[in-house]
Amino acid sequence: MKQIQGGVTAAKGFEAAGVEAAIKYQNRKDMALIVSKAPCTVAGTFTSNVVKAAPVLWDKQIVEYSAFAQAVVVNSGIANACTGKQGLDCCEAEAKCAGELLGVPTDAVLVASTGVIGMQIPVDKITAGIEKLVAAKADTLEAGSDAAHAIMTTDTISKEIAIETQIGGKTVTLGGMCKGSGMIHPNMCTMLGFVTTDVKISKEMLQKCVSADVVDSFNMISVDGDTSTNDTLLVLANGMAGNEEITAEGEDYDNFCKALHEITTFLAKKMAGDGEGATALFETKVINAVSKEDARTLAKSVICSSLTKAAIFGHDANWGRILCALGYSGAKFDPENVDLYFESKSGKIHIFGNGVACDYSEEEATKILSDPEVTALVDMHMGEAEATAWGCDLSYDYVKINADYRS
Repeated sequence: MKQIQGGVTAAKGFEAAGVEAAIKYQNRKDMALIVSKAPCTVAGTFTSNVVKAAPVLWDKQIVEYSAFAQAVVVNSGIANACTGKQGLDCCEAEAKCAGELLGVPTDAVLVASTGVIGMQIPVDKITAGIEKLVAAKADTLEAGSDAAHAIMTTDTISKEIAIETQIGGKTVTLGGMCKGSGMIHPNMCTMLGFVTTDVKISKEMLQKCVSADVVDSFNMISVDGDTSTNDTLLVLANGMAGNEEITAEGEDYDNFCKALHEITTFLAKKMAGDGEGATALFETKVINAVSKEDARTLAKSVICSSLTKAAIFGHDANWGRILCALGYSGAKFDPENVDLYFESKSGKIHIFGNGVACDYSEEEATKILSDPEVTALVDMHMGEAEATAWGCDLSYDYVKINADYRS
């Protein structure tokens, strides 16, 4: 397995585009298209929020009931959430317009939106945007990059990756892009994410792999504790690599799942590190826990702690906040038996052990915590399970960004 250049257009048979449609933003790309030259098996996971945006409701029906999918239309700026029947009608209008222009059925077109909740999307603008997207679509790396830029809202960087590996004696490719910076919390996948692949795999096995994967990738990130109304992860597989179809567990299935996990963890970390106002990616790795479930619970509790996140922003080795977050996580453990370390590219330091603070240098700890990627390593000494969660620091700018986001 190796990382290659590109994103959603890296796999055989996929085209993309990103254009300016002025849905809400001016003078920036705000609509994206992904389209396959061949029908795709599709799988997806969606927000656990009871309040689900219209595109989520539309896509859930397609993932569950449509014979195949072949295109995805995405807009940024307006979320099309809490928009009633008008919002659902907009989804249908988007899918119908794209389907007619691309020559595919309406129920083979997925839609996604991100942005402000409660605003209605101007249908005339979005259909005009679709016309521009279809005219601009291409299979180039640049086209994929345009699409990745077009789905950004408060993101400061676009997020895309591609992986090449061997499955069934064939070279196969997976590419992905996502957006996510705020309203990010571990419950499903907390963002908009799209993965394309030329692997041939059955719908049942693709969905099984995707559903299992998000538990240790997108579900292990948090920026602010808010689970969005629009969270969507879609994976499209068009089978153009020519491998024998994956229809059961085995070596080919395992290799595909490993490649998908490489894509999703990369994108998850990119989102966590690009949290609104963030200056650092904050990782918590829990090792030697009694169970995988406990390890996940403990790691997520730490990266979700506002006090800990603020300490990371201040480069302050305030380890008590981490112990506190572990303690209220709900997992049972002996605090006298926990070891805590901070580490980054500047080094590793033992902070806490045997129930008390270690004899460490505050100056060295501050140096480690000043790097752009910081890890808290927590050894529970209870078993063999481990899990990693990703978040970010909490800065003054987070409030500034969100205080007037709607206006």
